[in-house]
Amino acid sequence: MGGRNLAILAIAVVLGIIAVVLANAWFSGVEERQQQVAEEQQLTRIVVATQPLEFGSPLTTENLRMQNFPAASVPVGSFTSIEQAMNGGRVALRPIVPGEPVLADKVSGADGRAVLSALLPDGMRAISIPIGAVTGVSGFVRPGDIVDIILTRQIPGPGANQEDVMNDVIMEGVPVLAIDQVASDQATAPSVGRTAVVQVDTYGAQKLILADRLGRLTLALRNVENQEPGALTTVTARDLGTTSIYLAGRGNNNNQTPSAASPPPVIIAPPGYGAPAPQPAAAPPRPTGPTMSIIRGTESTEYPVGRQGGR
Repeated sequence: MGGRNLAILAIAVVLGIIAVVLANAWFSGVEERQQQVAEEQQLTRIVVATQPLEFGSPLTTENLRMQNFPAASVPVGSFTSIEQAMNGGRVALRPIVPGEPVLADKVSGADGRAVLSALLPDGMRAISIPIGAVTGVSGFVRPGDIVDIILTRQIPGPGANQEDVMNDVIMEGVPVLAIDQVASDQATAPSVGRTAVVQVDTYGAQKLILADRLGRLTLALRNVENQEPGALTTVTARDLGTTSIYLAGRGNNNNQTPSAASPPPVIIAPPGYGAPAPQPAAAPPRPTGPTMSIIRGTESTEYPVGRQGGR
């Protein structure tokens, strides 16, 4: 009985080895045939992705494969072998979809670090600005969006108080690289962040640093396909269509006179404030002597009656 089991085990091992050899031969034959087809049709075999790759995803043999590509149309920066693409433990710096060629400018260097600086074009800088639920469009500004940056600050000059403010669009069409520590443009779910990392040039970075000290920065989300510049104008409280008047010396709700240190109360006057009130029409003069009433239909008219003897 034991000899029979050993024979069955030996046969299973031999069949397994034969299956592995045949599988390797078949895959090798497929690879050789693909290379032969590529040579005959003047194709080049390059590395493409087999799975979606996000920012920071490592390149492995599971998410990469070789694919024939027209030799005259091979993208610049393509890899000709999976080992070359994985050299040093490279990771994706930009999203790569299945079937898309893996290019050198979309992956990290040989050190395998996924750094945000690799996304910056030549001459551009990344700088962070503070945002919140209101200034960040309630969290709907995400990496990959395009925004305008608005500065709200106090009107400079003597006599201006805290209520005298103005705002300006200081930059237009600014790409957003990251919100907090999230740099993937596939993260589209709304999330309120505290900082936004934007892409600007050196002069724009200087403007944003100074603007952050002068007032509050607000992001205005815009259509990524519409890059037409808008009309840059300064908006003040006067453009809101209301008039502010100061009532100095008046008492407040508690009948207390405001102190000299505190500013006078501000009242927003309604439209038409200050126009003269309409005067009521003057009443007709009433007769001083005896009168006689004559009724015609529903109307009654009084007529004066002279006294006897002309008195």
